Amino acid sequence: MKKILFQIMLLLCAAYSFAGEWQWNVVVKGMVSSETDRNPEAFLWLPPKADRIKAVVVGQHNMSEETLFEMDCFRQKLAEMGVGMIWITPGLDQQWKVETGVQKAFEAMMNDFAAVSGYDELKYVPIVPLGHSAMATYPWNFAAWNPERTLAIVSLHGDAPRTNLCGYGRENLEWGRTRNIDGIPGLMIEGEYEWWEARVNPALAFRMKYPESCISFLCDTGRGHFDVSVPTAEYIALFIRKAIEWRYPDDAQLDKPVSLKKVDVKAGWLAERWWGDKAKRPKAAPYNKYKGDRHDAFWYFDEEMATLTEDRYRQHRNKKMQYIGFMQNGELTRYNSASHVKASLRFLPHDDGLTFNITPVFTDSLRTELSDDNTGGKITMERVCGPVEVINDTTFRISFYRMGMYNPRRTAGITMLASNEGDRNYKGAVQELSIEIPYRNTVGRRQYILFPGIEDVSVDIKEVKLNAESDCGLPVSYYVKSGPAVVKGDILRITDIPVRAKLPLEITVVAWQYGIGGKVCTAEPVERKFLIVPSSTN
Repeated sequence: MKKILFQIMLLLCAAYSFAGEWQWNVVVKGMVSSETDRNPEAFLWLPPKADRIKAVVVGQHNMSEETLFEMDCFRQKLAEMGVGMIWITPGLDQQWKVETGVQKAFEAMMNDFAAVSGYDELKYVPIVPLGHSAMATYPWNFAAWNPERTLAIVSLHGDAPRTNLCGYGRENLEWGRTRNIDGIPGLMIEGEYEWWEARVNPALAFRMKYPESCISFLCDTGRGHFDVSVPTAEYIALFIRKAIEWRYPDDAQLDKPVSLKKVDVKAGWLAERWWGDKAKRPKAAPYNKYKGDRHDAFWYFDEEMATLTEDRYRQHRNKKMQYIGFMQNGELTRYNSASHVKASLRFLPHDDGLTFNITPVFTDSLRTELSDDNTGGKITMERVCGPVEVINDTTFRISFYRMGMYNPRRTAGITMLASNEGDRNYKGAVQELSIEIPYRNTVGRRQYILFPGIEDVSVDIKEVKLNAESDCGLPVSYYVKSGPAVVKGDILRITDIPVRAKLPLEITVVAWQYGIGGKVCTAEPVERKFLIVPSSTN
């Protein structure tokens, strides 16, 4: 019965789209991105039914932050806690080096969000810094510079605190003699298929050097570097919930900083680090009763977190490997084991210039031949980041989104993931792929978009028809940059407005047309803004 319920949960939670709404956005003043020569922009999502925001998870633009933040199951868990999210693009700073002005820019951003949203507590609300890969060191450094405001730390497929292997490939920051993260729970996650001992060892060493630090660790078994599975998303959400339960004071006020409680490391549990298929492990236990080698153990809030971690390790132990490759035009694509992203595929669009096909298949370990040595089950395709929409597990479509079309480093880059959950005999399998599309189509007939202005609407209105046209007669697509809305086809649907949102509330929608390679140029996107205003009957 438990297995059936778990499978149902996976199906429900996996049904997410990168089109989830972000109700507000602000320009981050005081910082100029080298990627765009513009100020970065930040996007805020708050649980619509939350009458108070207890914390905000803050991620900068790298890769898997998007995957996690757009997952319905993750948003649902945060909504239950009254926790919001902020996504910043391009990222402010990988190191969180205060000399760059990043700290002042962050504080100004939070004040701006408080002003525009009506949720004044955003000026003071505790923060959960979260970063993936090249942004995975920033959460530790953010906490070191903001210990009184950091609720918890999440380094996703990333780095240990004070690591010598920063994901961004440069030196780490020197914290100085007095700066530390004692009493702040931190979680490091490393995928089984990206495992590198040199990454985990600094986390163990940090625990020994700073005995009051609360460093948890999860080996993301059966997973790799680029992906976020449903169980991992729910693990992160539970980690945040525990941090709130342990640290949030009962008398916290909206108009003052929250005096977070310091975690007593000895009140938690210890469990041994991951050792691959090693079966014999010391039993996880309360801190003072642990019988294993403490040098090889990580800290956990309680028995529930420790047991959940052990269950993850047990689930994939001593199972056979299976491998995934890709086919285009009936042929297996090349696999480059030396590359960070192992499969780089060509963009081969259909006549519409947008739709393309890729078929994920089970292969041998070298990805050179098809193989029957696997579960035989379904391979699922998911978006990680970039301008793409998954139509089904073999059909995809270029689909631009709130990042816009102005970042030469990121606009053309698509990363997707193929995965199979495994079964009682086989481990889970994952394989990422990348595709570079033309940054803009520049050959052929020039194209322009006519997008009439949109009148303001009252809070009673639930849908708005969008009427943009291309002078080349090609179908125009849309995305909602910010505001409580999503777009399906040419219909903008207004979603639940947060209960304390300040009206009028602005919605920004963008019309775009990518063109057809060699025939029609990419049109300049057209942005329209309109307001949700109070009902005339109120």
